[in-house]
Amino acid sequence: MNHSIHSADRATHLKIVVVALVAGIAVAAFGISARTNSDFTETAQTHVIKAGKPVAITSSETSAVR
Repeated sequence: MNHSIHSADRATHLKIVVVALVAGIAVAAFGISARTNSDFTETAQTHVIKAGKPVAITSSETSAVR
C-alpha cells in the first residue's frame, strides 16, 4: 500500500478527484434544496422597534484595569 499522494498512480488520483467532485455536488445540492424548500415570503413579519430614552448602566462590581 502506498501512503504518499506524490507516488500514487494515475488511477488513484482520478479516484480522489471523482470522490471530491461527487462530495462537492452533494453539498451544493443539499444547500440549494434547503434554500428553496422554505418560503420566506409567507413567514416573514416586519416589526418596527423604536428607540426609547437613553439609559446609562453602571455597576460598582466591575474592576477597572488601567
